[in-house]
Amino acid sequence: MIIAVDGPSASGKGTIARALAMALGLPHLDTGLLYRAVGQATLAVGDDPADAASAAAHARQLRLDALDDPALRSDEAARAASMVAAHPCVRDALRDLQVRFARQAGGAVLDGRDIGTVIAPDADLKIFVTANAQTRAERRYAELQARGLPTSLAAVAADIAARDARDSGRGAAPLRMAEDAILLDTTNLSIDAAIQSALALADARRGTRAIVDGALSAADEQPKR
Repeated sequence: MIIAVDGPSASGKGTIARALAMALGLPHLDTGLLYRAVGQATLAVGDDPADAASAAAHARQLRLDALDDPALRSDEAARAASMVAAHPCVRDALRDLQVRFARQAGGAVLDGRDIGTVIAPDADLKIFVTANAQTRAERRYAELQARGLPTSLAAVAADIAARDARDSGRGAAPLRMAEDAILLDTTNLSIDAAIQSALALADARRGTRAIVDGALSAADEQPKR
């Protein structure tokens, strides 16, 4: 079973995707970390994330074990990620890695911004997680405060607005809801309630798939005339 979880920054998509993967026993990939890793690698050597050629070179050298770096959770890495993600050559360099992860035996859960539209358009379940901008800013601000990082709510809100504009306005794989995705608005939901809603969607889709697969198997077993 392949599950695609898309949505803007601080909508809760990562938390929901991890919970789905754990509950269903599926591997999980936070594809945003791929772009954070590329952005971080670019910054680490003094390159400009806005330089497409440099960012693409780092993307082609990326290894999955680089995603364990705690530095990828920083705001600096997040801003760099949003910049490198706008380069079509970077997205091309990372696309095959993501597709292979999605298509592994048994399935997977992937979260990002173009999973249901580009990486896994044939996913069994597509969930688009969102929340209003103010709620997302407050969530991110609380997260940064808990980590002891100095900032202000106004600065966080401005950063999220800028990232939304880049993600939705880029020419390559912009953030958008797939036509067959299910909208999950978490504005007024607790984390637990949002996770339970997503699990209910997965259980319903898994049950439907089991019925379809059973019908197809039965049809295959019918004697040919």
